[in-house]
Amino acid sequence: MLDLGAISAKSIEISPFKHMVVQGVLSPVDLAAVRADFPALPGPGLFPIASLVYGPVFQRLVGEVLTGKFETLIGRKFGLELGDKPLLVTIRGFSQQRDGRIHKDSKSKLLSGILYLNDIWDESGGRLRLLRQEGDIADFAVEVPPSGGTLVMFMRSENSWHGHLPYVGERRALMFTWMASKLAFQRELGRHSLSAIVKRQLASLTQG
Repeated sequence: MLDLGAISAKSIEISPFKHMVVQGVLSPVDLAAVRADFPALPGPGLFPIASLVYGPVFQRLVGEVLTGKFETLIGRKFGLELGDKPLLVTIRGFSQQRDGRIHKDSKSKLLSGILYLNDIWDESGGRLRLLRQEGDIADFAVEVPPSGGTLVMFMRSENSWHGHLPYVGERRALMFTWMASKLAFQRELGRHSLSAIVKRQLASLTQG
């Protein structure tokens, strides 16, 4: 499903930090099928794929992200050897008021990707901004509407500040990050897995 040709043809931008934005990575037909197969989530936040149940179309998409072919292409684009770096894949389905706060990611993360799985995005909030400086969400070099089929990749650095204006509601994305070490991967996976368990329990109590 992933248009590797479109990814390969896209140039890497270096300002405000090393990144790449590729639109139309998924065809409209595939995007609709993936959206229809999107897993049910108990609420906002990030959920590891291993903690979720999803159908065959979504599984196929995740499988393509996990393939060596995709990893080799992305590594070549960014000048990184990713073969020995663990890959953490998570899913986000909703955005809450506090999401989008400015951050640059921790040093345990090398390279991150976001594949948006929404309809065409007309909202002013929720648009990813790559910032020129810390602390100023208005001073952005790039703004990316999270429309379905848009892929954003960026390399973590000391100035990789990013965030978005507040948005509350459905905001779907498949997110993947190559971690610096297996220990960092296990720590991050454990944190998200524990959070997912707590959210499921809270959702069950609320429904009950």
